[in-house]
Amino acid sequence: MNEWSAIAKVYDPLKAGSIDGTDVEPHDRAVWRAMFGRYKPNKGVAGDPLLTLFVSRLNPQTTDDKLYEVFSKYGDINRLRLVRDIVTGFSKGYAFIEYKEERAVVRARREANKVVVDQHELFVDFEQERTLKGWVPRRLGGGQGGKKESGQLRFGGKDRPFRKPINLGMNCMPEWAAGGGGRDWERGGREKEDRHRDTESGSGRGRRDDRDRGRERGDSYRDNKRDRSSERDRDDRRHADKYRHRDRR
Repeated sequence: MNEWSAIAKVYDPLKAGSIDGTDVEPHDRAVWRAMFGRYKPNKGVAGDPLLTLFVSRLNPQTTDDKLYEVFSKYGDINRLRLVRDIVTGFSKGYAFIEYKEERAVVRARREANKVVVDQHELFVDFEQERTLKGWVPRRLGGGQGGKKESGQLRFGGKDRPFRKPINLGMNCMPEWAAGGGGRDWERGGREKEDRHRDTESGSGRGRRDDRDRGRERGDSYRDNKRDRSSERDRDDRRHADKYRHRDRR
């Protein structure tokens, strides 16, 4: 817990796929792909990675000149590259901007993030491909951030940092016991278990009660039947005695 950090210092696809960086199994196939894939940073990329910003969520219509106009106010730009599709030439919606001074990079990262350009809110961060060990791009199942609708959320970056893991303590007590302690916690646990047990056995207990009521009705019926049989026997004996006395006369 002491080594926990909201921002990843080393890229791990498994942790990046976890909201708090504690997952032990991949929760989607893209994480598997990122874990077992082999990715090497593009050696053809020029410039100092420590002076380079990553700018994404650009409007497809945003041009190089527009980007230069927006970001040049934070400092002198050494190189700007708007990434385009190699076939169509259309913008892919992200760019890399290299500054001449470190203070310009820091300022642009702080002030240009969430700036609206051509009706699009930009995301600005340091370049990570060449600076974060183990980095895997989003197209291979890695990255950091993402849209909720896609279901491929990644954490550990500026856009979506890790959440602090919840330390339950007390041998990982259940949530309903949080805040309690000692005998109160144990009593609460027993009461909850008893209620749960009663709920599960409710239908069985109902059937047992029905059977008991059935036995009671059956016993009452048999008792009444025996009483009626005894009365008939007494009546038969009276009639028999009456006929015997008549015969004597």
